[in-house]
Amino acid sequence: MVSLSRQLSQWVAALEYEDLPPAVIDRAKGVTLHGLGSVLLGSQLSKGRQAAQLVASEESGVAAGATIMVDGARVTKGGAAFANSEMIMAGGKLDSFRMLTHPGTSILPGAFVAAETAGASGRDFLTGLAAGYEVMERLAADVIPTVMSRGFHPSPVFGIFGAAAAAAKILNFTEDQINSTIALCAQLAAGNVEGPRSGGTALREGAAARNAMLAVALAQQGHVGGETVLEGDAGFYHAYAGNNRGQLAYSFVGATQANLGNITKGIGQDWLFLETLYRIYSTAGYNIAHVDVTAQLCSERNIRYEDVERVEAVVNWLETQYPSPAFPSRREDGPARARSTPYYTAYGVVQRGFPVLPSHEDPPEVLELMHRVKLIPSHDMTLFGPRITIYTRDGKSYTKQSTGQEFMWDFDEEARRVSDVIPGVPVPAAQFEEIIETCRHLDTQGRADRLVQLTLRQG
Repeated sequence: MVSLSRQLSQWVAALEYEDLPPAVIDRAKGVTLHGLGSVLLGSQLSKGRQAAQLVASEESGVAAGATIMVDGARVTKGGAAFANSEMIMAGGKLDSFRMLTHPGTSILPGAFVAAETAGASGRDFLTGLAAGYEVMERLAADVIPTVMSRGFHPSPVFGIFGAAAAAAKILNFTEDQINSTIALCAQLAAGNVEGPRSGGTALREGAAARNAMLAVALAQQGHVGGETVLEGDAGFYHAYAGNNRGQLAYSFVGATQANLGNITKGIGQDWLFLETLYRIYSTAGYNIAHVDVTAQLCSERNIRYEDVERVEAVVNWLETQYPSPAFPSRREDGPARARSTPYYTAYGVVQRGFPVLPSHEDPPEVLELMHRVKLIPSHDMTLFGPRITIYTRDGKSYTKQSTGQEFMWDFDEEARRVSDVIPGVPVPAAQFEEIIETCRHLDTQGRADRLVQLTLRQG
């Protein structure tokens, strides 16, 4: 049988811009804009600054490398991917796929490095980006909670594949080169979660983006990665999921068996990329729907904070035990605290929204009401799809069911909502608006790296 990496590489190599459905093109433009907004915000925060300064101090002045966004330093391709990834993470405006992965934090930096290197057009960039997202999300889809339960954070573990596939496509690799790139990623994937659980700082998507550039460079030089590195007896799934037979330790909806053969089933027709959602608030993804769904319910029913007796939220059970039920370090169904899920639910009631820019304000009404919010874990609820019920003091109750798709919006909605970050970015408002319009019309751009230049401070 043809190996998984070979099937994926054949699809990536053959993919053309004309093969992309309009919705996929729209989502690719949207995630690009979302990531750039996060880069600009993250460039001013300590983790983002530290990453850029670290790489620039070690590598600045490289002739044939790539650009650190906002900063403008020319460094190695891997260094630029690392710094840009860390700035996206620091900015907090991430995209999310099935809760525990944030594809754009690794894929976008890799794609921009490749686009800058190749002088790629906007169409080539969008095609590579779509390929990277689809490869990553198909590899990850069914095994995300199981991989996390083994102590590996699935976002960098799978992110490296997306970043490398996107870059390889933009660089116009052959099928054999793409196959080796994917295979080499299995050698370089990493992301253990014990460090952050024991007082350390996570090394996640930045390292994945940097390692992806190493895999791309090795494959470009002719390094052969192997054929069955994903599904083989000693391969990637055996190592990270515990077996290569699709047996699951955990899943979001109670399934215990996956079929690795489905990874490539319907590829190019059924786009998992379209399940990618926008984490517009700087909080854990499973909290974002609690803000908006609760706020909408209060607006629709004209419910005020003073009217509320208590709130109940039925949620997917894995959203209450982060990062995994195997070793939970954050229990959201325990006593309420600031920045917990009950806190964000209460915020939706009190403020009917939440600030897009980072805020340290804790309204006293929110801190009071969060203790009257109860989470009810369920094995049947969809991800990011809480069912909110507000009980009012007059004995009535009002319920709103989320679909889990409220944050899967089109480019126009993304442009509207991400514009709220303008007061917090280090470039003039007109320059950010130009970023928005360049993303909107990216398929007409002769060079995609125009967007990299638009992140740089004027003067």
